[in-house]
Amino acid sequence: MIPRIETPRFTLRGVEEGDVDALLPAFRDSDVMRYWSRGPFESREEFAAWLLDREWGGRTWVAVPRAGGDPVARLVASEQRPGVAEIGYLVLPAHARRGIGGECVGALVTHLFRAEGYRRVFADTDPRNTPSNRLLQRLGFTREAHLRSAMETHIGWCDTWLWGVLADEWPH
Repeated sequence: MIPRIETPRFTLRGVEEGDVDALLPAFRDSDVMRYWSRGPFESREEFAAWLLDREWGGRTWVAVPRAGGDPVARLVASEQRPGVAEIGYLVLPAHARRGIGGECVGALVTHLFRAEGYRRVFADTDPRNTPSNRLLQRLGFTREAHLRSAMETHIGWCDTWLWGVLADEWPH
């Protein structure tokens, strides 16, 4: 069961079949997927199978406007070890630079700490992904590591930055 999380402007809810078509254009876009661990999706079927996979080991939310409408972001959380969650997120390009990432990622992290009792939340980003790195820094995450040539992706071997925040540090 994916818990609903409310923010002032959005509801974070579990992903549904009807979300596939709204999210697909972003996940097909090579610019949007540049810093992901995989390349763009080539077909709707491939994307739907990936997005709706309930067995992947984590949980998926979509952010939808409280006033109604299509998803504006996808967020995930997975437990890496007891008390430690990794998060990921993608705000659809048409909705970028509107504070959606900060509002929704902040709400997810608050939920993980306060409602679920995690003690640590972390994220793994490509150092070249400036918007994502700025978001984590604004939210109060600390850049804890720079791993060189740590992950082979569709764009080659990439460095990664690890960002973390502890429950007692969380400012929100």
